[in-house]
Order: sequence, then C-alpha cells, then structure tokens
Amino acid sequence: MPGKSDYWENRLLDHILGAVASTAPATIYVGLVTTLPNDASTSGALTPGVEVTGGAYARVAVTNNATNWPAAAAGAKANGTAITFPAPTANWGVIVGFFLSDVASGAGNIFYFGAITPNKTVNNGDPAPSFAIGDLDISED
Repeated sequence: MPGKSDYWENRLLDHILGAVASTAPATIYVGLVTTLPNDASTSGALTPGVEVTGGAYARVAVTNNATNWPAAAAGAKANGTAITFPAPTANWGVIVGFFLSDVASGAGNIFYFGAITPNKTVNNGDPAPSFAIGDLDISED
C-alpha cells in the first residue's frame, strides 16, 4: 500500500479540519526510487541516493485530470493512461518504488510513494520503464 508524505498528511488535515484552501497541482510528476522513502523523508526533496539519477532518467509529467487519473473507487485510484519514462542510457539500478511530486526535479513536495513489486533492475539499453494503464495504484485507508 502506498504511503503519504508528512507534507501531504498535514495538508489534507488542514484542508478538511480548518478549512484551509488546497489547490490541486496542474501536473503530477511520477518518479522512481532505488531506496523506498518514508513519511518524514518526503517533506521536500528526497534525500540523495533515493531517486534514480543519470542515464536520461527524468520524472514523467502527467497532466492532473480525470483522463489520466480516473475517479477513485473503494478508496483507490490508478493511472488512466500509460506512464512511460525515458529509455535508460546508463544503468539505473534496482527500482524499488515510485513517488508522486509537484515538481519536475529537485525540491518540491512529495504526495504519495509506494513499492514496486517485484523490484525491477533497469540497465543501459533496456526498454523504457513504464506503468501500464491501471498499474500505478494509490489507495487510502
């Protein structure tokens, strides 16, 4: 089950309990990690060594709309379109998870993160890693 960052937990609580306005980002950036973060490590930029770097890696921009993120059902939501990363031009290592952010790179805010099972080793020349429609799952409990 995916986790929520401390940033996102606090923002949701303030929105619901306190009526603090919260605007959804126009774009969600999907990233990959070689070390799974935790709630506290996702407040702002991920700590060094967590997110994949180099070899043409880049977070994937996904327009935040109902086509790309269809309506939630039973406390869960999944991607409505494929999310495809650039093809690796160097070894990315063992990918153990993903995260959703509000910025294309560097510091920003992480919303959700979760494990990829099974882990996936991504090497130079491999096909571009991707999440097929419905494969990136986010749930609330």
